Amino acid sequence: MATQEPSPPSSMESNKPGFPKKILGNKLEDKHLCNCCHNILRRPFQAQCGHRFCSYCFNRTVSNGPQKCSACIKEDIFEEPTSLLKQGCAFPDNAVRREVENLSAVCIHENCTWKGSIKDYELNHEGKCEFMILPCPSCKERIRFNEQERHNERECPERTLNCKYCKEPFHFKNIKAHDEICPKYPMICEGCAKKKIPREKYVDHIKFCSKFRTPCRFHVVGCDMSVEKEKIHDHERTYAYEHLNLLLHYIMGMKVSMEGLQPQGLEVAGHKLLELQQSLRELEARVSQLSTTSSGPPVQGAAAATASTSSSSSGPPGPSTLAPLPPPPTLAPTLSVSTSFTPLPSSVGAALELQLHSEKTKVVELGRRCTELEVKSGTFENVVCVLNREVERFATTMEASNRQHKLDQDKIEALSNKVRQLERTVGLKDLTVAEMEGRLREMSATTFDGVFVWRISDFAKKRQDAIAGRAPAMFSPAFYTSKYGYKMCLRIYLNGDGTGRGSHLSLFFVVMRGLSDALLKWPFNQKVTLMLLDQSNREHIIDAFRPDVTSSSFQRPVSEMNIASGCPLFCPLSKLDAKNSYIRDDTIFIKAIVDLTGL
Repeated sequence: MATQEPSPPSSMESNKPGFPKKILGNKLEDKHLCNCCHNILRRPFQAQCGHRFCSYCFNRTVSNGPQKCSACIKEDIFEEPTSLLKQGCAFPDNAVRREVENLSAVCIHENCTWKGSIKDYELNHEGKCEFMILPCPSCKERIRFNEQERHNERECPERTLNCKYCKEPFHFKNIKAHDEICPKYPMICEGCAKKKIPREKYVDHIKFCSKFRTPCRFHVVGCDMSVEKEKIHDHERTYAYEHLNLLLHYIMGMKVSMEGLQPQGLEVAGHKLLELQQSLRELEARVSQLSTTSSGPPVQGAAAATASTSSSSSGPPGPSTLAPLPPPPTLAPTLSVSTSFTPLPSSVGAALELQLHSEKTKVVELGRRCTELEVKSGTFENVVCVLNREVERFATTMEASNRQHKLDQDKIEALSNKVRQLERTVGLKDLTVAEMEGRLREMSATTFDGVFVWRISDFAKKRQDAIAGRAPAMFSPAFYTSKYGYKMCLRIYLNGDGTGRGSHLSLFFVVMRGLSDALLKWPFNQKVTLMLLDQSNREHIIDAFRPDVTSSSFQRPVSEMNIASGCPLFCPLSKLDAKNSYIRDDTIFIKAIVDLTGL
């Protein structure tokens, strides 16, 4: 009997919550959800109250002591001590764990076509998806997992590079500034034209270099000639008269300046003294004016205002004083009105007869209305009976319909399950067919003699995709130096990469991991020639290089392929934009030749 594949290691139990809901490939059931994080259960634990939690969520919840079960509170079934969560009160629910691990899953990352079970997802795909988006730890830019290595080596603005002269590490953005002060930076002597002189030794070199041109010793008095060190004495002997003449003019100029300096200085000092004296007199005048103003007579306005106020408040009343009002006029005596009278008997009888007739009329009207209401009530009772019979008939029909609907739903559910199973089977078949087609295309394009011609059709569309960033790079099919030789491919950037982005077509050579790598000599050290073919066979664009054996690009691959190495400035895009013979029928041809010497 075959043994079951082991579950993922328990070391993951303590550091991850549940699986995201998006990975589930079929219908989600509530029993598969954690009551804490509300995601799909990972290592489910069942508490005494019956609710399930992820192992991570449960341990985090009870880490600070016993806690009340939030699910019990939400469902209004809280009961102590059953609903208290604490260490030792829960057990691993292996039955639900097996159910969850056997659920079908898909990858949640965009463009990833991975499918399988949740168990396979956790073992082989979670955290390893090539389409997973991660932040760069240095520049925080979000990049795909499979582009991390290229980003760290070629694109990250915060990456660290070693100076190629002094081998000290520096940030990419500081490397150019470092070149200006690097002590190992190669300098060229302007005198003897010697190259590759380290900056730290350049000063010592020019001290003893006989060809280095230095200013004449008489440049301070006006000689503007620069002379090689070995000819400086010949220059001084040849131009002795001119030097003496320049020196004489310089000394005479200094004498004139010294003679004119003292009187001019005294005159300036005298002007400044006069200005200071005038400023002092102005200040004294202002001070005396201020002192005179402060010792003047007091202001009388306030006292006058006070006196006027007091006089106005104590004077006799003015004409505006109101006179007393005259007394109100005396009212005439009120006439007494008698309220007692004797009504006539005839008028009382007429009023009573009218009132009685009105009441009789109202009673007749009410009786007529009651009769109408009784007729309407009977009619409504008949209508209600008919409606009741209709409702009973409709209820019977609805019950039969519900039973039929339930049967139909069960059939639909069963058919849906079959369809999902067929879809999964078809999906697996499609993946197999696609893989086989890819292998067939790769085998049909593969060569085993180190020479490979890559035909790229729909060039205009693919270049627009590269400019828009949808598909900046393309990989060629693999080719070999021999049937059991090195496995290689090409990588092209139709809108350039690195220093050639936007201005050149960039072409790189990639060493891939092959089945016979253990039998080959490493590092890869064969000369590589890259060509953009002129379809008129006139002027091919050719670039060749021999690998740097110290580069990781040419060591034995430990992943699917090494870092690409080649020509970021392979071909100017201006050549392809103008009328040319490299593009015909919207197709270009790239050729790679690997020198097989020594293999």
